[in-house]
Amino acid sequence: MADQPVLLTEPEIAEHLSQVPGWVRENDHITRSYGIRYHGGVAMIVHVADVERLVSHHADIDLRWDYLRFSITTHDAGHRLTAADFELAARIDGIARAHGASPL
Repeated sequence: MADQPVLLTEPEIAEHLSQVPGWVRENDHITRSYGIRYHGGVAMIVHVADVERLVSHHADIDLRWDYLRFSITTHDAGHRLTAADFELAARIDGIARAHGASPL
């Protein structure tokens, strides 16, 4: 049986959030948007999806004409925050820089 994800405490969430500037907590999710044109956003999503597959953790993604929004929570922890959420956020920030996306 797989290990259950470890939920973060409120102080741990605050500490992790301070390490990923630009990400905002919305209840039990962290979110961030990037300005990027539609086709660039599609390419960025493919890149993020490749990384997500490797780390077995996935964001909810909203692609619009001129921006991309990510929302991250740990689904198999009852949609609560774990360290994996913040690790994925940091990876997405790196991918966004590589694709020339502008933080919003």
